Amino acid sequence: MNLPRTQPGRTPPARRPAAVLTVLAAAQFTVMLATSIVNVALPQIRAGVGLSEGGTTWVVNAYGLAFGALLLAGGRAGDLFGRRRVLIAGLGLFAAGSTAAGLAHAPGVLIAARAVQGLGAAAIAPAALALAMNLFPAGPGRGRALGVWGAVSGAGGAGGVLLGGVLTQAWGWPWIFHCVGFGAVLVLAATVVLVPPAAGVRAGRFDLMGTATVTLALTCLVWGLTTARDAGWGDVRVRGALGAAVVLLAAFAVIELRRPNALIPPRLLTVGRVAAGNLLMALLGSVWIALFFFLPLYQQQVLGSGPLATGAGQLPLAAANMLGSAFAPRVSRRIGAAATVAAALLTEAAGLLWLSRVGADGSYLADVLGPSILVGLGLSIAFVQLTAFAVDGLPPQDAGLAGGLVNTTRQVGGAVGLAALATLAGSVTAHAATHQPHLEALTAGYRAAFTASAAVLAATALLAALLTRRTADRSTPARPAPDPPAPRPRTASRTR
Repeated sequence: MNLPRTQPGRTPPARRPAAVLTVLAAAQFTVMLATSIVNVALPQIRAGVGLSEGGTTWVVNAYGLAFGALLLAGGRAGDLFGRRRVLIAGLGLFAAGSTAAGLAHAPGVLIAARAVQGLGAAAIAPAALALAMNLFPAGPGRGRALGVWGAVSGAGGAGGVLLGGVLTQAWGWPWIFHCVGFGAVLVLAATVVLVPPAAGVRAGRFDLMGTATVTLALTCLVWGLTTARDAGWGDVRVRGALGAAVVLLAAFAVIELRRPNALIPPRLLTVGRVAAGNLLMALLGSVWIALFFFLPLYQQQVLGSGPLATGAGQLPLAAANMLGSAFAPRVSRRIGAAATVAAALLTEAAGLLWLSRVGADGSYLADVLGPSILVGLGLSIAFVQLTAFAVDGLPPQDAGLAGGLVNTTRQVGGAVGLAALATLAGSVTAHAATHQPHLEALTAGYRAAFTASAAVLAATALLAALLTRRTADRSTPARPAPDPPAPRPRTASRTR
């Protein structure tokens, strides 16, 4: 019996595409859950393992940095060795890191375990996205799949705060990691049973030099920004780390231009709106992770909410996120992709600007509920559309690399944004504490972070309107030349 052939890099046709998409979306949900589930428990984690104020930020950044720095390698591994295989390996590593984090009793062990979680997530995210995109060809089906992807990504971020609050209050902070690890094991089992093997493994090898260079560069960058919060911008270590980051990033650019097996092939950024989508996703990510870091802290440290109440307060944001993800394809078809991105970013910016008015004597209903809904709607629609831009026009064999790249830009943007905004908030709080009560000083820092986030998104909306229009114009195919006139019939006298 002859079997139908599959194109290189494309997943064989699945009998149950909805079931396969559910499993892949669950893998993405697990990755996003681990990003935010710790935020509501940070005060308890800090007391439980003896973290310093700077070390508390690294509980979030260790995961985000390992995740972001190694996503490109994870996407390349999926293209080379099979995306299903890499997805399964990543889920196993992720579960092991989660278990180790839950058992940790020392700061170094906890931060190292979070880095292992990030390493596993770097394999999961691009492989799952590539499998999902190859499952649905370009068209309405892919648009609906991206809507599901956006919904679970946003729900993972907001739902992580809720679940973290429930688990922390009921059984203690270690259970947030045990729960995530158990979920990863369930997704791994479902992947083995339901996700078909991918065909068309490509020959090639890793760009080890490029991977090592960009990983060191990003580590220096985020460490320098985080250390500046306590040591100040004039500290020799901070300047040295930021200077090393600049040098290493320049070296990475030179390496990528000269190597045939580059981690980021230059050709990838010349197709469709891939480059614009990734740049805008980095800017969106720079405020995404910070939002789920500062908002729970404001609710707990200023409003006095417990972990459970803080988590429940994220439900409207999660609901708005899922609603926005569901309607994102329809909005894009009605007003156009470029206008959709700009409008979504401005909506989120309006929500963050509203949050910048929080007060030390505020309340959840007056200060948090309304802005959360605006932020959820804008964030989800922008995420769905920018993900579509990031895979626009790429062949199936590059799906894993494209998935790794867009996740990289979002995660690295988030790590850098969190470090910068935490430094800003800490500096404003320290200055305000010299002449204001403690809660007023904390609130001043949070207001500064929300204001800066709104400004970044407003600028990103303007940039999106410019970049996506120009890229769309440049990528519009030229009109074909008119057909040449038909040859005149030969006369009998000229016939041989």
